Amino acid sequence: MNYSFLLNLTMILLSTKVLGLVTRKFHMPQVVGALLAGVILGPAMLGTLHETEFIDKLAEVGVIVLMFCAGLETDTKELMKSGKSAFIIALIGVIVPLLGGFWVASLFNRPDKILSDASCPLFLQNMFIGVILTATSVSITAETLKEIGKIKTHSGNAILGAAIIDDVLGIIALTIISSSTDQDVNLFAILFKIAAFFVFSAVGGALIFQIYSRWSNRAERGLQRHVIAAFALCLLMSYIAEHFFGVADITGAYIAGIIISNTQKSHFLTSKFDTLSYLLLSPVFFASIGLKVELPPMTPAIVLFALLLTLTAILTKVIGCGLGAKLGGYKNYQSIRIGVGMISRGEVALIVAGKGQQLGLLGGDFLGPVVLVVIITTIITPILLKPAFQIGPSVPFTETRLGDSYEEVSKYR
Repeated sequence: MNYSFLLNLTMILLSTKVLGLVTRKFHMPQVVGALLAGVILGPAMLGTLHETEFIDKLAEVGVIVLMFCAGLETDTKELMKSGKSAFIIALIGVIVPLLGGFWVASLFNRPDKILSDASCPLFLQNMFIGVILTATSVSITAETLKEIGKIKTHSGNAILGAAIIDDVLGIIALTIISSSTDQDVNLFAILFKIAAFFVFSAVGGALIFQIYSRWSNRAERGLQRHVIAAFALCLLMSYIAEHFFGVADITGAYIAGIIISNTQKSHFLTSKFDTLSYLLLSPVFFASIGLKVELPPMTPAIVLFALLLTLTAILTKVIGCGLGAKLGGYKNYQSIRIGVGMISRGEVALIVAGKGQQLGLLGGDFLGPVVLVVIITTIITPILLKPAFQIGPSVPFTETRLGDSYEEVSKYR
């Protein structure tokens, strides 16, 4: 048996912590250091660590627990109030990057600029690059919001809600493009499964909440059983979402967290899962993103395309989601926070890009710029998010809107 995974874990835990402390010295969230640790130790730089099946699986559990914790700490009343606004934010936050990515791709995806080896028509290739830019990696933002203590604010709830809807809209956009090249992809079947998942979550969630609440009220001793039951629910919802409905497993984990967030044991569970996440799972997950980064040779035209695509990726999310937030009734400073919180593409964009390569929608020379977009947007989001939350009125009025009562305001103290 090969025990090198123990050494790999040791290097990941130590490097993410050390670089996390370094980035904190520069008044940046520690998650930035964890991301940099993976990039530095991975194939992009030193090549000391490489992706393994063990790291990939553990990282997947890590992001599932991270989103479960985000669900546990979500203010469900505020999330329900921001439902309509979150949909508007997500919708415009998908349309604007889609058009922006298509425009940039159309400027460079031509024989005199960058010759693509993809098998699909140019129009579909350019649209697919737009689809890649629609992705949002909510896990990066969720961890940063937790770190700076803003996950239960109006803006924090709007970001989480919009990011979940964004994932669904991204699946639909990817399915539409994929269906034009792969006859086995059925758009209507995908839409039906997505709708069925949310119906299942609503009905099943209400039933699970009632059962869990009654059981937890009676079982005052042996609090460990609550942690085990909650973790089992988290993993089960993640599996059901991905396996039966084709929805991201992190969406199932987030909904599982929301189901339990209003029970009496939610604060106890949050403390236990935060420890598990901080101790092992989160460092592995964030480092694994960096380990995926491999930069191919890049010509001047590809470098210019990468820079313009990255700038477009940042601005279209800030403008698109910020505009959606403004239309949804949020103030200017809240709209900026929401727009910044949706910038990160993370592992989601890499997964979409990989799917595009399989279907002949993404040429090999375009993968490098996509990887650069992932690196820069993933690192820059937590850097920008902290100062973004310093814009606006001071606490306790930082996250209030006109008409909020004193009781509603006081919970943000």
